[in-house]
Order: sequence, then structure tokens, then C-alpha cells
Amino acid sequence: MKKKVMDEQERKAQMQLQALEIKQRLHRMTSKILVMSGKGGVGKSSVAAHLAVALAKRGYRVGLMDVDLHGPSIPRILGLKGNIRPGGQSGKMMPVKYLPNMEVMSIEVLMENKDDATIWRGPLKGAVIKQFIADIEWTDLDYMVIDSPPGTGDEPLTVAQTVSDARALIVTTPQEVSLADVRKSIRFCRQVNMQILGLVENMSGLKCPYCGREIDLFKRRGGELTAQRENLNLLGTLPIEPEVVQSGDAGTMAVLANGRLPFTQAFEKIVNQIENVIRAETDPAGDVKTGERGERSDGKRVLAVPVAGGRLSPHFGHCEQFAFIETQDGNIKSTKMRVPPTHEPGVLPGWLHEQGADVAIVGGMGERAQELLRQHGIEVVIGAPADDAESLAHQYLANTLAAGNNTCSR
Repeated sequence: MKKKVMDEQERKAQMQLQALEIKQRLHRMTSKILVMSGKGGVGKSSVAAHLAVALAKRGYRVGLMDVDLHGPSIPRILGLKGNIRPGGQSGKMMPVKYLPNMEVMSIEVLMENKDDATIWRGPLKGAVIKQFIADIEWTDLDYMVIDSPPGTGDEPLTVAQTVSDARALIVTTPQEVSLADVRKSIRFCRQVNMQILGLVENMSGLKCPYCGREIDLFKRRGGELTAQRENLNLLGTLPIEPEVVQSGDAGTMAVLANGRLPFTQAFEKIVNQIENVIRAETDPAGDVKTGERGERSDGKRVLAVPVAGGRLSPHFGHCEQFAFIETQDGNIKSTKMRVPPTHEPGVLPGWLHEQGADVAIVGGMGERAQELLRQHGIEVVIGAPADDAESLAHQYLANTLAAGNNTCSR
């Protein structure tokens, strides 16, 4: 009897210690996104993997945690070959590195035979998910993306109860059979008080490779109408893209590097939406007004530089990416690369404002664009030399940036 009491006390002490470790670990993860779906086969894991990689490519520190314990697919989508390993000062297990600033954890990296079936009941699954947080040596993260199995079972419930500030990103396809299950996912999130980041409609049409005609294989506008009825954000729609299938089977994310693909363009817009929503909720400095030379009263400043081929683009409206360089009291804190929306008159100034830019450093720019930027409170520096973005930022901060002629003739 005495031993039973002591065992129970030890078990409670271990649970309390794990709860403390989970709390401490989650405190070092700024934003948590649970990617879920009402049913399988809608491309949820593909969306989770592409989202994590896209965020990491923009300079964020990202974790990707696969809590689909029965059907883990993240390691295969990413082409991960390694297994988890012990290490770190605490002696905890280290997640698998995918990129220098992206880490991955999945039950598959613990398995000797990747094709073995995982046959577990609910309590054990919940315990494993908690171990994925407490017993893994995650670094400090800007984003933790969590890939959940479809439905509203033990895994998403454990995440909702353990990661109380997680936001749900719900993936669907346009047809009613998927949307009916999505509505259950929405009800689940509301019952457990989980904030819903928005919906993503995947497999939204196919462009015929022969005639170019759009084919609505799974109907149209299902995600849009559901978002309207449920008063949720539709973060975007993703077309069917054969290269995504081929990349997933090959274990590569190369599709994200092909900016000509409609899928990639649509996905970048979704990531922009997610950044904007989370920034609006977590960055109170977003409303801080700027003073002279684009400097905020808190000493922060975000410089936007159009880039092509690693250097300043001659005209900001036709660049490959924008470098957003965050500075504090004259020092560079971080640099994030973002793909701009399709170039249309008047679009870029508003987009730069939404991204939090205080200063635009450009080679050339039309008069109308300059006017619109200044209306948004963004300082404009024209005629900058064709240096790399951070070099230009250092010159600007040191007041040594020698602006030349406007390279845009319009």
C-alpha cells in the first residue's frame, strides 16, 4: 500500500514537471499554427509543409511538428532521411534539421522501419504529443507549425488543450463532402476556444496543359462561401498543380522556387495573409507613428528594398522579392524576404504599408508611386546604388547612402 502511494506521488510529480517544461518550451515559441482538416485527402500535410518552408525562406525560425501518429507524411514530403538524435546541453533529443532555421519532429523519425504501423490508443497518443513538446530540444521559434491528422480526434484535442494559444488553419477542397467535414472542424475549434486563423481551399481548379482552360474538378467557391457563412477569413485558394505532386513524391520543396507557377503565386499570397493577421495581433508597434527619416518613437524602423539577382532592382515595380530589414536604434535586427503581389498600378505602395515598411530604398520609381508611398507615411529614397539590401541598409542608417538619379524614366 505504501509503495502504491509513493508510486502515485512520483507519477504526479513527473506530470507536474512535464507540465512546467511544456509551459517553458511553449513560451519560447512565438506563434503556433495548427493545420487541420475535416477529412483526409485534401492536401493538409502538403499545405503544412509548404507553409513551414515558405516561412523559413522568409527568414523566420520555424518548427514543424507532425502529430499525425498513424499516418505521418511530413518526413516523406520533405525528403528527410535522418533519424532523431540525442544532444544539446539538457540531454534531450534534437529535432531533425531541414534548413538552418527550420526543425522537424515526427513519429517516423523515431522508427527503424518507416513502413511499420503505429497502433496506439488515445491516452498514449496524447502523452507522445506532450513529449514532442517537452522532451525535444527545440530552439527559440518564431513559428511552430503543427500538422494534425484529419478529423477532430485525440491529436487535435491534445494540441488544443496543451497549446492554448494555437491558431487553427483549416484546409478544405471545394466539394460539399469536404466542406461538411470542415464545418465540424470549425465547430470543434469553437468548442475548445481555439482561434481560427482562416480557411485554405486546396485543389481549386486545374488549368488544362493543352488548351489553358480552367477545369473545376471539385466545383467552385466552396471554401469562399463557407468562410462567408462562418464569418472567417478565406486565406486563399490553391490550384491543382502536377509539379506539387511530383515534388512531394520526390521529397523536395523546389516548387516554391518557381515563381511562375500559379500555385506558388497563390501560396505566397496566403503566407502574406498569415503574416498580416498574426502581426496585427502580436505586434503592437504596428500602430506606432513614424517621425523624421521613417523612425518610430520606439526607435524601430523597417526598410524595404526591391531585390533582383541578390542586388537592388533598378525599378521597384518589377523586382523578384522585397527585403524587409527591421532595425532598432540604428542596428539591423532581422531581414526577411517576401515575394510582392503581381505588379499593377497602385498595388505595391499599399502592400508595403501592410508589411509595416517605414522606408523604401529604390533605384527608380514613378512619380505616382512616390506620392502613394508618402501618403502611407513611407519615406522614399530614390537613386540608390545597385548594392545588396543589407549594405544599403547600413549606409542608410549611417547617413552615408549616396542617392543618385532616378532610374525610372516614368
